Amino acid sequence: MRIIGAGSAFPGNVYKQQEITSALKETWQSQLDNPDVLDRLHSRCGVERRHLVLPLESYDRVTTWGQANDLWIDAAQTLGRDAICRAITPLGILPRDIDALFFVSVTGVASPSIDARLVNRMGLSPNIKRVPMFGLGCVAGAAGLARAADYVRAFPDQVAVVLAVELCSLTWQRDDVSVANMISTGLFGDGAAAAVVAGHSAEFKGPEILATKSVFYPGSEDVMGWDISETGFHIVLSPDVPKVIRENLAGDVDTFLAESGIKRSEIASWIIHTGGPKVLEAVEDTLDLAPDALKLSWECLKQVGNLSSASVLVVLQEVLANHRGRPGTYSVLAAMGPGFCSELLLLRW
Repeated sequence: MRIIGAGSAFPGNVYKQQEITSALKETWQSQLDNPDVLDRLHSRCGVERRHLVLPLESYDRVTTWGQANDLWIDAAQTLGRDAICRAITPLGILPRDIDALFFVSVTGVASPSIDARLVNRMGLSPNIKRVPMFGLGCVAGAAGLARAADYVRAFPDQVAVVLAVELCSLTWQRDDVSVANMISTGLFGDGAAAAVVAGHSAEFKGPEILATKSVFYPGSEDVMGWDISETGFHIVLSPDVPKVIRENLAGDVDTFLAESGIKRSEIASWIIHTGGPKVLEAVEDTLDLAPDALKLSWECLKQVGNLSSASVLVVLQEVLANHRGRPGTYSVLAAMGPGFCSELLLLRW
């Protein structure tokens, strides 16, 4: 199995972090005892700019979860289509040639799901196998890749696409000035990303997926996720996230690599989802990585924010575009998310 391509798509509304902070301070001016706390929290998110699905001045007019979800359904189709096209077109693959589509998101719901709606919109095959996945959050991009690898292992002459669409700004709670929600409004952005996985009988080049591993941490449901109410998705974001990573990730990675007879020192590059500065620092520390090992993850965080499930696929796209390593070198792709859990993939170039 090989990852043969990736693409991304973003809304046209782009704002500097300071612009978003200022707009939210105005919205929350009567609720914040000290407005400077928002400046402090947002300045620590490692984000310089973000794409938003709506113009900043339009969010106050979204007053119900139903309105937000309708906006998500409409934009997810457009951004999803564009991301898939940007991933498959350079490969000479047409939409009707896609054999399986794995759709992941945690910022909206639809039935028929977005993948079903794209069949008509893109001219996908009526025989395409669709796998919509909801609720995995930031880990879902990596999990989708792993499940796509499972699929093409069974059907080695076929091509699967993983599509992640996250419109995090549509989940912001306008009446919630909790620290978790304020951090969320400073960290998460909007966008879509797609990756293409081909079986070993298909004639494509790209890093080979040698192995995958899922790790679930029992009793950690309260670390990250959503509380869902009449007003939509309320962020659950525990300060224990970096702690869980520091306590578990290194051992999980070493066990995973040992199963393939590989040591951590043999990994030439790391493709890590852009969870935020504390998450990336925890990954660097626990894996004892070189200062520039996660350079692309830090840069993606700075330029587009944390895109939840799409984050790791955007970093993957940059790695595919910039890889200059020797054939035979190894990479680890990893993401963590609600559960709490981690998903690991071992790649060979």
